[in-house]
Amino acid sequence: MQKQKHRILILGASGYVGNAIYRELCTYFETYGTYYSAHELYDNNKAFFGYDIANDNISETLQKIKPTLIISALRGNFKAQYHAHKQVCKYVNDTPGCRLLFLSSVSVFDGLSSVPSYEDTRPTAVSEYGKFKVSVEKLLFEKIKNQVSILRLPMVLGAYSPRILQVRQAIKHKAVFDVYPNLIISVTTANTIAQQIHYIINKELTGIFHLASNDLVHHQDLFTEICEKISNKTPIFKSIYNSNDDQYLAILPKHNILPTNYQTTVADVLENSTLEDLITLKN
Repeated sequence: MQKQKHRILILGASGYVGNAIYRELCTYFETYGTYYSAHELYDNNKAFFGYDIANDNISETLQKIKPTLIISALRGNFKAQYHAHKQVCKYVNDTPGCRLLFLSSVSVFDGLSSVPSYEDTRPTAVSEYGKFKVSVEKLLFEKIKNQVSILRLPMVLGAYSPRILQVRQAIKHKAVFDVYPNLIISVTTANTIAQQIHYIINKELTGIFHLASNDLVHHQDLFTEICEKISNKTPIFKSIYNSNDDQYLAILPKHNILPTNYQTTVADVLENSTLEDLITLKN
């Protein structure tokens, strides 16, 4: 299959979401990625470049690969990430036709708990992580507004996602797993995100996108059902109440709606997070 026109660089391609994006795109585009921790999968792979966000200059990698599209799924020190995104902005500005897709988070709204948030809702963050994501969004809109897409993500699940693996371990060892009975959330999977990003690239879409389920679920109900589907045992659920009333940490798509076959629901996420044939828990 002939590769399409973009040369893509995924910053953070060894992470759970970043790697799902790489696997989705590499067949169709000339795709590269960065990784932090040395691993035999990456050390001899010419498509992957080591990148230590605290000590390396991302500009060197950008000049080496010369991407026409950058996807930022970076993690790590907030100050170092912010500086890296300033360097990315400079590269995008200096490279005609180049675009950036930035993976942001529902946490930009963690100071707004009374309602779910949409693409045009003003970010209001109280956590350090949420404030950091807001600061990068502002930077990108100031520097490369017409060349950036902000992709806000809800809780990301999936059969091999960190949270599902944590649940499975909690079941196996009869350990504590925190649930929030009054917290209402939206969800998605890494594979769904990757497919949605593929569509956004093909259609050259810009703006803000909420890549989340079309519906909502209580945090405790979600993980109770997940546990029922993957085992006849349960972890020790520890209920945490931050309020007497329901609170939202949820984003919903409203204005930038993707086609139906790129949308997802809580039921879809449940199904894709509890595939029985992937992992078998030992009794």
